[in-house]
Amino acid sequence: MRLTWLDSNSWFIETSDKKILLDPWLVGPLVFANQNWLFEGKKKDLPPIPEDIDLILLSQGLEDHAHTPTLKILNHNIPVVGSPNAAQVCNNLNYAHVNSLDHGQSFILDEQIEIKAVPGAPIGPSLVENAYIIRDLNNNTSVYYEPHGYHSPSLKEESVDIVITPITSLKILGFVDFIKGQKSALEACKLLNPKFILPTTTGGKVEYQGFLNTIISEEGTINDFSALLSQHNLDVKVIKPLVGEPVVIK
Repeated sequence: MRLTWLDSNSWFIETSDKKILLDPWLVGPLVFANQNWLFEGKKKDLPPIPEDIDLILLSQGLEDHAHTPTLKILNHNIPVVGSPNAAQVCNNLNYAHVNSLDHGQSFILDEQIEIKAVPGAPIGPSLVENAYIIRDLNNNTSVYYEPHGYHSPSLKEESVDIVITPITSLKILGFVDFIKGQKSALEACKLLNPKFILPTTTGGKVEYQGFLNTIISEEGTINDFSALLSQHNLDVKVIKPLVGEPVVIK
């Protein structure tokens, strides 16, 4: 399995000759509800758009996962799998093949890749978006992805090889977790018993500005998390991805 971090929440996953573009932000800035004053992200080096994409996979309908400017320029005949909210974004953009997954449902790509939706991050009081378990049916290699650090207790019934999730917390005003890091990632490792964990969401090359950026602080490092794993006798290797450089896991 070949995993390339495209910064922020975006990943390009290649396995069994299939190419999955996950939560892509590949063009322009990241802005929520057109409110640049509130929050704006700009990538120093925008990644090239991958070729021969077999599937677009979206975990949430928010702009940092279903990035409308990116989705507008991608080929609208590429199949899409997403949470109900993310699927609606692509339906509104007239994508030809949109598959909405509720928690517990699966999608099979060309009889080779299974994508299972599991509970992810809560958005507001009544909405829980998707996390995913992506399993290569040819060699049974599997990866779990959740970009906000919310891991359902139901994951104790699962087992994966690779976890992609934040290990650094982002806190609003120093105490409200916007992104959950160390303790949450530790819990994911306990639930899923992976061999590898790759941090996501933070630590890339994105430049942020706006009011929200002035009240958000970052907490935790890779070294801190590696020490935490050792304290809990968890044999999980932490791999720090570099933006645009593939990580190959056999």
